This record gives sequence, structure tokens and C-alpha cells, in this order.
Amino acid sequence: MAGNSIGELFRVTTFGESHGPALGCVIDGCPPGLALNSSDIQPDLDRRRPGTSRHVTQRQEPDLVQILSGVFEGRTTGTPIALLIQNADARSKDYAAIAQSFRPGHADYPYHHKYGIRDPRGGGRSSARLTAATVAAGAVARKWLLGAYGTIVRGCMSQLGEIMIPFESWGLVHENAFFAPNATVIPQLEAYMDDLRRAGDSIGARLFVEATGVPVGLGEPLFDRLDADIAHAMMGINAVKGVEIGAGFACVAQRGSEHGDELTPAGFGSNHAGGVLGGISTGQPVTVSIAVKPTSSIRVPRQSIDLEGQPTTIETLGRHDPCVGIRATPIAEAMLLLVLMDHALRHRAQCGDVRVTTPRIEGPQRREPEH
Repeated sequence: MAGNSIGELFRVTTFGESHGPALGCVIDGCPPGLALNSSDIQPDLDRRRPGTSRHVTQRQEPDLVQILSGVFEGRTTGTPIALLIQNADARSKDYAAIAQSFRPGHADYPYHHKYGIRDPRGGGRSSARLTAATVAAGAVARKWLLGAYGTIVRGCMSQLGEIMIPFESWGLVHENAFFAPNATVIPQLEAYMDDLRRAGDSIGARLFVEATGVPVGLGEPLFDRLDADIAHAMMGINAVKGVEIGAGFACVAQRGSEHGDELTPAGFGSNHAGGVLGGISTGQPVTVSIAVKPTSSIRVPRQSIDLEGQPTTIETLGRHDPCVGIRATPIAEAMLLLVLMDHALRHRAQCGDVRVTTPRIEGPQRREPEH
């Protein structure tokens, strides 16, 4: 199976299945000398972990990470870093009834046609469970980027179903189960999710991620554009169906006099470009929004076919997130971190000695998602 790796110089390869004994990743290309232990990685895994509230899947996974290689006496050695996360609470029997049929909205049907064999337990390799390994790798990139450039990546939920979530403060994101930057809307979100869970249905969400402290010059002007690689990475997250950089689709209604971010000695006048121009970072915050589709595993009976092509009805039982977007914020952060880390190393390799006399400008540090 191809397509299990991301990155060029900072290359991450994931392995494992939803109901296998374990999952993990191998990170190749991490610079040597980075102080690293499991406590640098665990906080991000804890944020993504299932079973943390009544609004997400009740699968109880501790998601404790083990560093198997690539670290000696607390520092990276430059050799491959292997990270392992054990699966502790898989219930494979929940999937026995659907092993001979295809769940609507899932990867079951195309996966079966492509490989001729599939693991139906929790979606196997196509499960969002595998994003735990991505988050672990992202935590390594997070520490290196912070130390090298002061880069900070953070995200939040900006919309749940029909409910828009006005931005108040980044400080509120970690105080609720929704990663919402707003305290007053939490009761409405909780009631919404409770009604949804009782109905056995699901809903989508919109997330916003930004990176501040990004150096100027990351990315290439053609096929390895920074924004193109970010979009590629974000679309690699399970259930993501749309990606916007900066103003995104809102630029359709903007005139050039508004959308083009003016430059002054004091800095950029705006950041509609989302911190990327011509595929290269400008030094402004890199801003990304993603659309996450409704969870496909729902209790509502739906029409499908079995392995023989005969009609059947599917009702997915077991433990599932009624909104996968609730736990996706750390995943989106990790994907942005991996792309920035890879491009930072690539830029350093080719252009690390480049110096210009033009001063760096930044401008407004936009903190609110654009709807």
C-alpha cells in the first residue's frame, strides 16, 4: 500500500490499524540534538484522545506514547524516531454485522475494489484512529519549530453544524470539550450534541488553524508551494472535504483593491493571503480553515449493498463520534506542523545562507477565523 508517508526532509510514515495491537509512526530527518521525551508528545495526544467527554466516542484509549528509537540520553540522534501507541480498548465484535456489506459514506466500497481485501473492524487502515500517530509526530515538529523560530501553531472550532462560534479568546479553547474559543456558546453546543446523539445522527464542523512566528521564505513557487502542501496535508485528514487558505472562498466576492494585502514600512495592511504569496510564506500568520464532514458511522438505518451486490440496510452500532470535528483540532494542528517543519528544513538546506537588506515586516496578527 502506497501513500503512508508525508514530507521530504522531515518524513513521517505511519503504520497500524484501528483494531490492531498497536499503531505508530517513524520520523526520519529530525535534526539531532533536540531535547525530546514522551512528556513533549503526550499532551497533544491527550487533547486528541477519545472518551474525554460525552460528546465523543466512548472508546477508552490511554494513548500513551513510547519512544522506541532515535533518542539517546534525552536528545534526538538524527536517526529514525519510532513512536508506538498501543490499542487498549478495541471491540471488534461491534463490526461483525457489517463485514459482508458496505457502510454508506465510508471507504469500505472503494477500498474493497482497490485491494480485494479489507479489515472491517473500525475501518482498519482507513480509520481516524490512525491520526493519533500523526499527532505524535506533529508534537515533535512543534517543539523543534518553537525552539528554532518561535513558531506557534494553534487551532479552534469555528462552526458546529449550523452554529457559528464567534471568536473571543485563544485562552478559552482548552477550557471546553469543543475546542471552542468562546465560553457563552458552550451550553448551546452541548444541547445540540445531546439532541444529535439521541437521534443517532451526526454533523460536520469547521475548524480554524493558524501558525505564528513563521519565517519568510518557506515553500517553492511551483509544484511544492507551501499552501499546496498544506492543502494536501489537510485533505489527508479523515473526513476533511474542504480547505481554505487565508480568505479562501471569500476572495470570490473581494475586489483586488481589498484582497491584495498592502505593504507599508509598518507592515502588511491585512492578511487575506493567509501568510502565503506565490507559494512562499510571507512571515505573517499562516491561516487555514477546514471543513469536516458528518460522521458516516450512525445508528440511522441506511440503504447499501452486500458483497454480492444485493440490497441491504446498514445500521452502524458501536462507539463513534457524532461529530469527528470535535477531536480534529489537534490533528489539523499536527498536519500544519508537519508541513512547516518539512519546508523549514528544505529552506535551510537550499537558502539558509541567503541574506537581503530589505527589512522583514509583519503587520496585523489576525487571530479570528474568517467565515
